[in-house]
Amino acid sequence: MACENNERLLRAYFDGELDVVRSVEFEEHLKTCPPCAGELREQQALRDSLRAANLYQRAPDGLRARIRAALPAEARPQLFSSTRRPAMGWLAVAAAMLITIFLGGHGITNVGSQTQNLVAEEIVASHIRSLQPGHLMDVESTDQHTVKPWFDGKLDFAPPVVNLANQGFPLVGGRLDYIDHRNVAALVYQRQKHFINAFVWPEERNGAKPPAVQTMQGYNLVCWSRNGMAFCTVSDLNITELRQFADLLGG
Repeated sequence: MACENNERLLRAYFDGELDVVRSVEFEEHLKTCPPCAGELREQQALRDSLRAANLYQRAPDGLRARIRAALPAEARPQLFSSTRRPAMGWLAVAAAMLITIFLGGHGITNVGSQTQNLVAEEIVASHIRSLQPGHLMDVESTDQHTVKPWFDGKLDFAPPVVNLANQGFPLVGGRLDYIDHRNVAALVYQRQKHFINAFVWPEERNGAKPPAVQTMQGYNLVCWSRNGMAFCTVSDLNITELRQFADLLGG
């Protein structure tokens, strides 16, 4: 049985769905986690045995005819003569045009929503991974003038770093992370016993998006963008306090 925090990552690694950076990170995890390594070996052994078993069987030639004969007449596949195909051709074109028009109005929104969900899943996975011993911070400090310069030369942008200790959310450090196919800054804050990861990266469009609240796998997220930067905070902190933290950070 894989350890709880990495069960989804193990499945993605087994299926070849992780990018290079996350694959390398998970391989390092496998070296120190016998449950995950054992689970991976079991899945690999099961896959190899299924491949070797040659379980594929071709259906008998008469099976299709018997199934077709058993169907009601209106449900049977219809064969069209060549004289009727031109009429069906223009109907297919018309249907394609209607689908294109519909997707033009709704498809872009759906794709954008799916992309945002994928990024949110990455952020939650990164947050969970960071809570493992030794993964939370690359630089440990409550001084913003120590944390901010640490990112110099490691990123192609300068993340805004503030210490919110006076407001009850002290800065405790930061690290490099990888979200949505790029390196990002992960600023680490604390609220009593709860850690908050604040991910920051440049936004392609220099616009502003109001804070959006989301809950995933028991973790709360607040994401927004301003001044050409995207921000996403995640924690097991209750949503009211996380929203307060986001407001203080500039959400």
